[in-house]
Amino acid sequence: MTDIAADTIFAKRERTDRNRFYMRVWLGVVLVAIFALVLVGGATRLTDSGLSITQWKPIHGVIPPLSVEEWQEELELYRQIPEYQQINKGMSLDEFKRIYWWEWAHRFLARSVGVLFAVPFIFFLVTGRVEKRLRWPLAGLFFLGGLQGAVGWWMVASGLVERVDVSQYRLATHLTLACIIFAAIMWVQRGLAPHSHRQEPPHGLRFFAGILVLMVLVQIYLGGLVAGLDAGLSYNTWPLMDGAFIPGDVFAIEPIWRNFFENPKLVQLDHRLFGYLVWLAALAHMVMSLLRAPGTTHARRSIVLFALVTLQAIVGIVTLLLQVPFDAALTHQGGAVVVLGFAVAHYRGFYGEYPREDEIAVRD
Repeated sequence: MTDIAADTIFAKRERTDRNRFYMRVWLGVVLVAIFALVLVGGATRLTDSGLSITQWKPIHGVIPPLSVEEWQEELELYRQIPEYQQINKGMSLDEFKRIYWWEWAHRFLARSVGVLFAVPFIFFLVTGRVEKRLRWPLAGLFFLGGLQGAVGWWMVASGLVERVDVSQYRLATHLTLACIIFAAIMWVQRGLAPHSHRQEPPHGLRFFAGILVLMVLVQIYLGGLVAGLDAGLSYNTWPLMDGAFIPGDVFAIEPIWRNFFENPKLVQLDHRLFGYLVWLAALAHMVMSLLRAPGTTHARRSIVLFALVTLQAIVGIVTLLLQVPFDAALTHQGGAVVVLGFAVAHYRGFYGEYPREDEIAVRD
């Protein structure tokens, strides 16, 4: 290999390292913004603020009311929906402003996440900093973010005509899709990061780690159903529920399948039982990792993951026993995103860093 060829290869490697660093920082900022968005979304739900803005204006909606007349117009629109007529009738303008600002902040932050993703992505794409293998996946994530905005309005619309709250089906879908986007960005971001020397994991550990990611996502969906039905406000005992480990009347609704989505008792029970399964799976994964891959980064990550799952379970139990106070409930929702993010990072660690295009060129 000539000196010129060697210099060219090293220059390509340095450029790849630099571009990957910039993209990791960018995606890290997006992850933080999405985490904040999930927290504000949870606060919006906990303060019953989600139906305070009754129109979807993707562009003009970024500007809040700026005069008393504009505030009165927004309040008048709110007065037309069932939530005001049946629950908040007589609400003053100052009281309305408090719930309005939560929903406005949630929508503003959602728009900001879109800008934070789109503008740097276009810049990196135009300047050739996005590796070929990542162009379509990142473009897909951008469009998935747009879909998430539409799903958010679809959720809000469910509470504007006949209901005094949003559909639990749509709320759980909205939350889960946000977490899927978060997980996908985490996967890409960790794939761009340098890893410690590649340690080939024993057969089965990587597959188990992937199953854990799916289980956490399912548990988040079940948590969304609990939130949508306010199921956490009843049966505030643990480990028993309504005086039994498996309470009665969990199939009181016909047809039976609807109980899994519409019966608060069964929805809470499902969230509890599946939470136990997630905890047991994290424990089994940690034990397997320590026995079959002792001293590796995979084993160390499995310990952290189990600790996070355990802490999240404790926070969930405390939240239930305290009858879902604002701080505890918001901590529980944020904790779910942290557990998911680390589970994805742990799973990504079994694959290591994305192969470098310059390394492929050398082998060829």
